[in-house]
Amino acid sequence: MHHLNEIALQHLNEARHNKHGRSAEQLLHQKVLRQTLMALKEGAELAEHSAPYAGSLQVLHGRIRVRSGETVVLEAGHLHPVPQERHSVEALEDAVFLLTTVTGVESAAE
Repeated sequence: MHHLNEIALQHLNEARHNKHGRSAEQLLHQKVLRQTLMALKEGAELAEHSAPYAGSLQVLHGRIRVRSGETVVLEAGHLHPVPQERHSVEALEDAVFLLTTVTGVESAAE
């Protein structure tokens, strides 16, 4: 069992001391489902990257900006789908979010 608030604070502290301004930990990996806690210090960015098959961002602390065809600002308590196109994520202030992704579809036999 994970206590998200404790893990979030730990990773936010690590992000503040990391030269790239980020820290992450995969909390759950179950077949095609993954949940990763990500911390970014203010100004840090995840450069433009491809979208997973499906996913969501749940902000636990701070504010982030997600840029794709549209730009959206998310803050603590917000839940938003991951854009289904190339996108980037920037911390507008120190932030922690839970990234939930489905990385593909397995057949029922697997």
